[in-house]
Amino acid sequence: MDEQEPQSDTLTPRMLSWARNSAIYRLERRMHTEKQLFNAILRKALQKFENITEAQAKALADAAVKFAHGHKALDDVAYAEISTRSGMRGGRSKRAIALRLSQKGVAGETVAAAVAEADDLYAALVLARKRAFGPFRKGELDEKRKAKELSAFARAGFSFEIGKRVFEMPLDEAEEALASGRPL
Repeated sequence: MDEQEPQSDTLTPRMLSWARNSAIYRLERRMHTEKQLFNAILRKALQKFENITEAQAKALADAAVKFAHGHKALDDVAYAEISTRSGMRGGRSKRAIALRLSQKGVAGETVAAAVAEADDLYAALVLARKRAFGPFRKGELDEKRKAKELSAFARAGFSFEIGKRVFEMPLDEAEEALASGRPL
């Protein structure tokens, strides 16, 4: 689908229409951060238009991001909040959620504000239930199993105190904490 466009620094109406349509297409399918949308449009513009310059491609990507903002289809704050809640429900620590959001191009202060609402104890309990660790353990505890469980909490980004607390928690207390946990 290579199409030839005249070589110039201005954007044609056809290019701008393509950028808007491409932004709509991507945002209908899933949420994006500003950086994700910008990079996707930039990459596709360089593939689609044969003689496009780098400056034109960046201008198209900027136009797509502005279009999405103008239609309130792009909101990094909402993206960060939704990703944080989803991460907690999936058993991810504040640290892991913050790293993932940063990699997706969300601003540092937005990440910090979204992650401040996260509850590491709740997320650690979810992880323990998923992996059958701590109070949800099915087998007998030996030194090898203990090391495996505590190191899994550490690799998931939880502090030693949180991991140890969940590891030593009785089953009824863990189930009660999950049931009465934060409204997600």
